[in-house]
Amino acid sequence: MSEPVDVSNLLAQIPKADKGLPPVHLWDTAFCGNIDMRIARDGTWYYMGTPIGRKPMVKLFSTIIRRDGDDYFLITPAEKVGIVVDDAPFVAQILEVEGEGEQQVLRFTTNVDEQITADSEHPLRVVIDSHTQAPAPYLLVRRNLEALIHRNVFYQLIELAVSRPIDGQNWLGVWSCGEFFPIGPEPE
Repeated sequence: MSEPVDVSNLLAQIPKADKGLPPVHLWDTAFCGNIDMRIARDGTWYYMGTPIGRKPMVKLFSTIIRRDGDDYFLITPAEKVGIVVDDAPFVAQILEVEGEGEQQVLRFTTNVDEQITADSEHPLRVVIDSHTQAPAPYLLVRRNLEALIHRNVFYQLIELAVSRPIDGQNWLGVWSCGEFFPIGPEPE
């Protein structure tokens, strides 16, 4: 991998936003090459093979990540560098539940302390591995960036699951903000 950008230089280019996230989806920055940065499946960020131990730095990088197709980038108005993401760039580690039934609200906190409420704009989905049949649950965080839902949090969702017919088959799923999110077919 080429090393086109010094990480401290990249950090210096991140615009200071008064509120909200930088508008990375609007930036049409030229690709500068790949940087030796990787986000592991457990949410750990690595730079040159070493975990980034400073959470504020990881949180700052997490504000400028963008996914185009299957590729992930850190992008500023001046530079766009490719990074490797093993699964999803975020991990949903904490679940807060308010209410019950169709009025239930599920609020997740990610490994970078971002809070997301499951709703029509931030749906839950479960992918079943074709070889192992193991479920991999995800939450849409923003645009096309997802959080892998941590196993312990997924177990909490399973405990909250209720049955509902979908296309003539009973499915287990959870409610949040008036939306039903299927987890899987109900066992017979």
